Amino acid sequence: MDSGSTDFTQGSIPRHLITFSIPLLLGNFLQAAYNTVDSFWVGRYLGPQALAAVSVSSPVIFSLISLVLGLTVAVTVLVAQLYGAGDHARMRHVVTNSLVFLTEIGIILSIIGVLSKDALLRLINVPTDVFKPASDYLVIFLAGLVGMFLYNAASAILRGLGDSRTPLRFLAYATVTNIILDPIFILGAGPIPRMEAAGAALATILAQAFSAVIALIHLHKVSGLLRIEHDWWRLDLPLLGLVTRIGLPAGVQQTLVSLSGLAVNSIVNRFGSIAMAGYGAGLRLDQFAFMPAMSSGIAVTSPVGQNLGAGRDDRVSESVRWGVILGGGITAVMSVAVLAGSASLISVFTKNADVFSIGAEYLRYAALSYIPYALMFTLSGVLRGAGDTVASMLSTLISLWLVRVPTAAMLSRLPGLGLRGVWVAIVAGPVSGTVINFVYYRTGLWKRRVVVRRQDG
Repeated sequence: MDSGSTDFTQGSIPRHLITFSIPLLLGNFLQAAYNTVDSFWVGRYLGPQALAAVSVSSPVIFSLISLVLGLTVAVTVLVAQLYGAGDHARMRHVVTNSLVFLTEIGIILSIIGVLSKDALLRLINVPTDVFKPASDYLVIFLAGLVGMFLYNAASAILRGLGDSRTPLRFLAYATVTNIILDPIFILGAGPIPRMEAAGAALATILAQAFSAVIALIHLHKVSGLLRIEHDWWRLDLPLLGLVTRIGLPAGVQQTLVSLSGLAVNSIVNRFGSIAMAGYGAGLRLDQFAFMPAMSSGIAVTSPVGQNLGAGRDDRVSESVRWGVILGGGITAVMSVAVLAGSASLISVFTKNADVFSIGAEYLRYAALSYIPYALMFTLSGVLRGAGDTVASMLSTLISLWLVRVPTAAMLSRLPGLGLRGVWVAIVAGPVSGTVINFVYYRTGLWKRRVVVRRQDG
């Protein structure tokens, strides 16, 4: 095991959470920057239709990949609990099998995605002037899914070990690569033709592939977790069944989130390409402010998993308390910053006054949702750390599909509200999710879902 691993079963919980969270937060900001670079070049140099094409493609992509990315949650949970229980041999077996499994799924999903992309774009009412650049972007991005899956799997493995710094380094390599390649492929340079929106997709998948290769080399040569021996690459069906049992509800949860994004996009799309571009620009910036909330949820998963695996339930409640304090505090600062600077932020992406107005208004509403998201994600992270991914999935189902999407559909049709009704619904979703997660957390039923416990604990 390499020196980046952290034993969360010993030492100060707040110190562990802070040192573990900072690379996660920086990584999330890098991921947001990674995505935002595409929007900057496309929005500034290709216009609102191209920006709308890239923006509308994101929820389509995540609706296809979220189910698989949910399986990486199971990998983090199993690695964390096995690490806490001291079962390193079984942990290596989980690592190798998971990587093989996700590679095979990535290949299959790329084929399905490329074949179904146009049908998905029609399903969400993408306007004619946006359809072709969105289709061009999707076909290239979806062809390169394996690199994305392998990077995310490697990062999940390392987070389970308590190492959030190494995945940050991998992501930094990918981000810098993407920044360099974006203008070259989007606008053309020398022998490379101008590819416009499709060029943004090509830059992204090449950067992801580069990061995935480095991650696999690290797992093999530095961590010693990835074994080359033939027997280690043979799929263990019972193990994959366990990964699927834990990961499938997390994947369904991610899919519910993605599909709700598609549903909200479909509602916004009714208002035309200018509304799409304004909402898309707002989402790109929104994800920066949103990152502390996401980081607080990811940060508690590994400490909870390790301590439950080690039989240290007393340290779990302390992890939750500090996760709420740290995540909520940072998110409150971000909320104030976005409320104060929404207009200036949107101007980075567009010179179009209508796009600017819609994006700035969206951000002002979205800022009100950040603290509820921080609380909701922290509690979800606890449930995931225990391996109880079903409860978190059901909470997402209710908050998004019984609250957010129906409210957006209803309010957007009311006279005088329109798009503003969608923004109100976006705030209502995490508020309801926080209440549901808190009530279930207080029951303590999630502790029964722990997969691995130290026998001598």
